[in-house]
This record gives sequence, structure tokens and C-alpha cells, in this order.
Amino acid sequence: MKRIEKGICLWLGLSVFASSGCGGGRGDGKLPPQEMTDTLFAVISANREAYASAVVDRLQYQEQIMEAKEHFREEKALPLPAQMLRMSAETINQNKDALFSYALLSPWPLNKQNGPRTESEKVGLRRVAETGKSHYTEETIGGRTYFSAYYPDKGVVEACVKCHNDHPDSPRKDFRVGDILGGIVIRVRIDE
Repeated sequence: MKRIEKGICLWLGLSVFASSGCGGGRGDGKLPPQEMTDTLFAVISANREAYASAVVDRLQYQEQIMEAKEHFREEKALPLPAQMLRMSAETINQNKDALFSYALLSPWPLNKQNGPRTESEKVGLRRVAETGKSHYTEETIGGRTYFSAYYPDKGVVEACVKCHNDHPDSPRKDFRVGDILGGIVIRVRIDE
């Protein structure tokens, strides 16, 4: 029951940090930051995988109806899965009251702005690439303290690895389905 209650609380605006009605395991109504980031990652990665396989892979490779392209607006195509993730992350970032943020980063970015910028990002991306496991840390950015979680971002379908391998700006061109392409970083504010 507690897992369902937490899930409902997350879907109702992530009010778990202030709400006494949402169980958190510590008895204080707060969802621990690692549980929150793990839950957010599960939702983010499920949405991305569903889009990559049920939309992009199906329409581009199986049925050959429509392609996903980097310049999707200009070319009247589907957005790439990474672009879909970025658009949703930017939507969250526009909400100044959001309790979290997330981004897709890579040690081998196709777009230089998606490379690591902080020491924490460099370490987190290196750890997930080396181990294939999540990495958790705390960091201070702009005077605020965050719980930061790094999750491996895998190429789940052929469309993912083909895009990375074929892109002219790709610093790496030997990816296979299942390989780690980078990482998803989720930050949750832990100071008040």
C-alpha cells in the first residue's frame, strides 16, 4: 500500500516533501531523495523507451512510414527520442517551483551542450559508463544543495545506436543495442 500511496503522491505534483499524507518510510511524510530519483527515472526511462520502440522504431524502421530526424521541425519528421526527453526536461525546468530537474548528458555528446559541465557530472557519467549502475551524490550548485542521481542511458533500439553511430558530430561510432550512450541526471533540492 505504501508504494501505491507514494506513486499517487508523485503523480499529484510531487507534493511528498510537504505533505503529511504521503508515506515516506521515515514516518515524517517525506520521500527520501534516492527513492524519489529512482521513481522519477523509472517514469522518464519508460516514457522514452516506449516512444523509441512504439513510435520511432516502428514508424521509421518497421513500417518505413516516417523518419525521426535531428531537424524534425524543418524536415517534418519525428523528434528523436533524446529530443523528446530534452523537451520534457525543459518543460519541467520552466516551472520555478519544481522540486527536481533532469537532463540527458553524455561523455560522447552529439551536441556539445549535452556534455558534462561540472565535476560531479564528469564523475557520475564516468561511473555509470564503467559500471552500468546508478551513481548517487550530493552537490552544491548556485548556493543550493541537491541530491544528484546518475542513471545509465542505454540504446534500447536500433534507431538509438544508428543515430549515434551515423551522426557526423559523433565522437564515437561503435555503439550496439544495449550499450550505454550516456546518462540521465536527476537533481532534487534537499535544502530548504
